[in-house]
Amino acid sequence: MTGNPAIPRAVVPIGQSLDGRFAELDSLRIHYLEFAGGDPAIVLLHGLSANASEFRGLVGAGLSPRFRVISPDLRGRGRSDKPTCGYSMSDHAEDVIALLDCLELDEVVMGGHSFGGLLAIFMAANYPERISRVIVIDAAIEMHPQVRELIKPSLDRLRQVLPSVNEYMSQMQRAPHVAGFWDGAIEGYFRAEIQENADGTAQSLTSAEAIALALEGVQNEHWAELVARVKQPVLLLNAVGEYGPPGSPPVVPAEHASATARAFADCKYVKIPGNHLTMVFGESAVLVQREIAAFVSGNAKR
Repeated sequence: MTGNPAIPRAVVPIGQSLDGRFAELDSLRIHYLEFAGGDPAIVLLHGLSANASEFRGLVGAGLSPRFRVISPDLRGRGRSDKPTCGYSMSDHAEDVIALLDCLELDEVVMGGHSFGGLLAIFMAANYPERISRVIVIDAAIEMHPQVRELIKPSLDRLRQVLPSVNEYMSQMQRAPHVAGFWDGAIEGYFRAEIQENADGTAQSLTSAEAIALALEGVQNEHWAELVARVKQPVLLLNAVGEYGPPGSPPVVPAEHASATARAFADCKYVKIPGNHLTMVFGESAVLVQREIAAFVSGNAKR
């Protein structure tokens, strides 16, 4: 059964559009963003507790209109429905394939950040006829041993109810993993996850229960076997910056990311400045967009 049929109010900066649409996929309603552009279409899947607006920095850096870019809120996140079950990697993949069918897209470039990167790998292994190339943004088959502790501050926000939208945004801006970086794109990303309640309080639209189930789904897969089955060209982008207070490690250590890259049949590995979050915003987003554009166009240098 899906969550409440009423669409919660999502908060966006004045003058900016959500560019949001909804697709009815059997009993599930998926919210997605679509940015016009040329072929091939690029589908970008967000991180574990993130939302479709996570890639506005890349879009703003020029990924669209060069390419058509589609980014869904995965089930349980953002403005998409939040069923009480169905959070395995297979469930997520079936949702994305159903969205491609709805949009009449036979083949796409599939990319994703963190959890979304793992989902892109899963889909490339299981739906090779639908995916021409794969973009993995800061994900690896082995994460940092302290990854749960590293991402805990980010996940904690899902259960908080704060006095106002302004307080919610202020807290996000001060978060250690934001690393002092702030611009319109990252502000829009955080505003897109806010539900403003009738009493003026604010909380995340994303379901904490869904995230816990999705994390279990990741742990149930044999990632080395899935990577070995991926025959498409792969671009793996790895953030080298600290995720959290000074002295914190990156979420995906370079040795883990490079080992994953070597495990693919055909993969280019690139280090990107910034941390696990900030790598897709600001100046780092310009570099990421440049690497993606070259890779998708077949012009990436080894």
